[in-house]
Amino acid sequence: MNVSREEPFEFTVTPPEAGLRLDIFLSRKDLGLSRSQIKKSVDDGLVRVNHATARVSYRLKSGDIVQLRKREPMPSHVLPQDISLTIIHEDPHILVIDKPAGMVVHPAAGHSRGTLVNALLHHCKDLSGIGDVLRPGIVHRLDRDTSGLLVVAKSDEAHRGLTGQFKRREVRKVYKALVYGDPKGNDGIIDAPLGRHPVDRKKMSTRSRRSREALTRWQVYERYGVATLLNVEIVTGRTHQIRVHLNASGYPVVGDSVYGNPKRANAIENPLLRARLRTMKRQALHAGEISFVHPITFQHMIFSSSLPDDIKKLCDFLKRATGNA
Repeated sequence: MNVSREEPFEFTVTPPEAGLRLDIFLSRKDLGLSRSQIKKSVDDGLVRVNHATARVSYRLKSGDIVQLRKREPMPSHVLPQDISLTIIHEDPHILVIDKPAGMVVHPAAGHSRGTLVNALLHHCKDLSGIGDVLRPGIVHRLDRDTSGLLVVAKSDEAHRGLTGQFKRREVRKVYKALVYGDPKGNDGIIDAPLGRHPVDRKKMSTRSRRSREALTRWQVYERYGVATLLNVEIVTGRTHQIRVHLNASGYPVVGDSVYGNPKRANAIENPLLRARLRTMKRQALHAGEISFVHPITFQHMIFSSSLPDDIKKLCDFLKRATGNA
C-alpha cells in the first residue's frame, strides 16, 4: 500500500458535527475524494480518530481529532494521446477547456482512447497526482455530445478547492439549449428531483423511486416559433439534468436521441423546417459560460464560449425561415 509521506489532513469535530458518521464527516471536507475512496481509506487504516483506527460507521463526538493520510498516486493505465485541445485558459493550477461535441471525458468501456483524459495526460507534463491515480483532475463532466466549457484541476490543492466549490454550489454554469416549442413566459424554474429511471437504468428520470434534489433555471434567449434558444443555468449538477428537466417540461432538446421526443419534429407542419431540425444529430446543448473562484489565487474568473457551428447555423436558418432574423 503506497502511503504519502506528506503530513496528514487533520480536523477537529465541532459540536454541530457531533453524531455524524466518520465517512459522512470526511465527505463534507474539501478532500477531492469520493465516498467510495473515503471508505477504502478508512478500511485500509489511513484514517484515525484520536490516533486510533476506526470504522466508517463510527459516530463522532465533539472534540474528536480526525486524521486522514492520502496515498501516493498510482500510475494511470490510461495512455496519453496527442489530441488537439481548445484551451481557453491555463496556469500552473487549472485548465479551462472548450470541449467539442463527440469527445468523451473519461475513458470507459468502448471508449478507452480519444477521450479528454487521454488528451490531458499528453498535454499536462507537470500534472500532479489527484485522488489515488495519477490523472488530470476532472471535477465535473459534460455528456459526450454536449459541447462547451470544462474546468480541470492540475494539482491536488486545486482539485480540492474546485471540488469544494462544486459541492457548495458556488460554481455558476450557463448553457445554451435549442428546444422544440415556444415556452410560455420569458423565464422559469424547474424544481423536480431526479434519479435512475424506474425501468431503463441507463437513463435518468423525474419519476425515479429514489430521487435527489434537482433545480434548473431557464430564460428565453431567442424565439423561432417552432423552436426556442434558451439560456439554462443548473443550480444542482445531476446527471443529464438539463435534458431530463426540459423534456419533462414539454420542451425537449433538439437532436436528443435519448430524452428527446420524435413526435415534436413530426408535428411541425412546414416540411423545410421539419427536415432542417432533423439534421441535428446530437443534442443541441452547449456549456457557454462558467464562473468560479480560482482555488489558489482566489481571483473570480469568468469564461465564455460561442455557440459551435452546428447549433449556430441551425439557429441562423430558423431565424431566416421564420422571419425572426
